[in-house]
Amino acid sequence: MARTIAKDHDQKREQILQNAAKVFATEGFDRASMSLLARECGISKANIYHYYDSKDALLFDILETYLRVLRDVICGIDIYGLSPEESLRSVVSATLKAYQGADYEHQVQIGSMTALPEDQQKLLRGYQRDMVTFVSNIVESLSPGDFSNNANTLRSTTMSVFGMLNWYYMWNSGSGTEAREDYADLVTKLVLGGVKAL
Repeated sequence: MARTIAKDHDQKREQILQNAAKVFATEGFDRASMSLLARECGISKANIYHYYDSKDALLFDILETYLRVLRDVICGIDIYGLSPEESLRSVVSATLKAYQGADYEHQVQIGSMTALPEDQQKLLRGYQRDMVTFVSNIVESLSPGDFSNNANTLRSTTMSVFGMLNWYYMWNSGSGTEAREDYADLVTKLVLGGVKAL
């Protein structure tokens, strides 16, 4: 007879993911044990194995959930009818807001993704590639003439946008929505000024 799923299964799973992300980010994936993860989650080791059979499976679920949701938020932005400048501002703001409260997941993505098997990394890199492509198309629309025959400059500019956003948590950890909106304005102005200077 199949084991029934508890009513709060999804809630507990989400709690495990959040706590495990904190452990992986602060202790490092290699040093984290299932016992430590269970203790941080406030459950028994046997209980955590009910949800995940290994810390590798837990790591993948953290990153797959985080990057898939992030991809859906960013690539789901409705930029129809917006100017290129408005589109850039919208995607920068949405990205910063999506990062809010996800510092640990973000750190795990940066530091531990390579611990996963290649096929899982390929899936996760696909999510990242979707986001990069979406933002790259917006950046290109800012000045098509400058980017049309210069793929390297377009890629460098696009990745510079992500660079400004990805490391925001390092100096502004815990910042709220208003601070993120202010920073979105700054990033947008810096990118627009840089593109005009090309």
